Amino acid sequence: MKTFNVGLIGMGTVGTGVAKILLEKNSPLLEKLDCLPVLKGIADCNPDVKNKLNLPSDFFFTTDAKTLLNNPDIHVVVELIGGVHPAKEIITMALEKGKDVVTANKMLLALNGSELFSTARQHGKSISFEASVGGGIPIIAALRDGFIANRIEAIFGIVNGTTNYILTKMTKENVKYSDALAEAQKLGYAEKDPTMDVEGIDSSHKLAILARIGFGVDFDYQNIYHEGISAVDLSDIGYAHELGYTLKLLAIAKRVENKIELRVHPTLLPHDHPLSSVHGVFNAICITGSAVGETMLYGKGAGQMPTASAVVADLVDVALGRAGITFKAMKTFSGHCERVPIADMLQFKTRYYLRFSVTDKPGVLAKISGVLGKYEISIASVIQHKARENGNVPLVMMTHLAEEGNLQKALAEIKQLDVIKDNTKFLRVEE
Repeated sequence: MKTFNVGLIGMGTVGTGVAKILLEKNSPLLEKLDCLPVLKGIADCNPDVKNKLNLPSDFFFTTDAKTLLNNPDIHVVVELIGGVHPAKEIITMALEKGKDVVTANKMLLALNGSELFSTARQHGKSISFEASVGGGIPIIAALRDGFIANRIEAIFGIVNGTTNYILTKMTKENVKYSDALAEAQKLGYAEKDPTMDVEGIDSSHKLAILARIGFGVDFDYQNIYHEGISAVDLSDIGYAHELGYTLKLLAIAKRVENKIELRVHPTLLPHDHPLSSVHGVFNAICITGSAVGETMLYGKGAGQMPTASAVVADLVDVALGRAGITFKAMKTFSGHCERVPIADMLQFKTRYYLRFSVTDKPGVLAKISGVLGKYEISIASVIQHKARENGNVPLVMMTHLAEEGNLQKALAEIKQLDVIKDNTKFLRVEE
């Protein structure tokens, strides 16, 4: 049996999972392959991590990544340290040393993907990154290979398990945001500093990768709009449910004429939408293609072994030669894809959920609807409940299709009305 030697850099949660799979004596890989990826070396700045595994005494372990990169017996490097630096330098050096690369680093690929792809092409090597989005869901392979005959029109989905767990907790158990976040942290679903997840930054990284692969274009990552769930109010989840909608944090990519929409934000979906039933830490991504129509991939979007499974799948592609062929043949990895602008958020159109806090007196609805009408925003439905203890009442509306810029202007003017007693909450809708 032929072997393909693997060097692993980063023995965190996922790295440990990858090592476990590759070191398994009765691995399913043995039953399926005649060319086997074999773990030959590990690099991690913490020398104690080698105690996580029952490694032989002569196993190549180092605290210096450069030592592993300079090892001529290593054919492919797996980078699992995350972040931009020193990950970028490690991957670049691996490529320059004639080694293929497998990574799960969504931040690095979102910010520097095109540059690294170009470097890989220059050296006749490949970069594989199935584990960067969707954990164990083979979404990259699906977009890159499975839907190759399609012009991808839209990609949207739940790509962050932490936020989906929190929103599920809030929706199903009527738990406020701070308590749901604390529970997610206790269970290990959320970091001590959850900013990357709850503010939509992690989702925007993943969206950038999906859009580059799906649309085959390049763009300025900094122009991706992202908004998180930290300001989501439990009452809005309740009112939305009453109106027939479920709240999810969505990553959305759409073709719009000669531009693309790229945005991450809390989004209301009809109860019968497939993504509305995706709960807990699970991910799901919907793809709309010109030939296949609408399809959805669903599964565990994070966790040690699901993500490690995706990493090892990439290693097998490298070992079998598929990764090199794919990387060499596809324009997506040329580093010279068509660069397209990201559409201005103020220009896109959707329906909106609005919640006003107003004084309990006649004529309030007329004043608000008058301003909305001035900016060509029509009302589809209204909910008004009994007054609160302070005398103010929530006034909830669903609009018809409207332009974001017009909505922002209308809300700024409505804020000045004497009947408005608190900041207005709004949520975007996808049908």
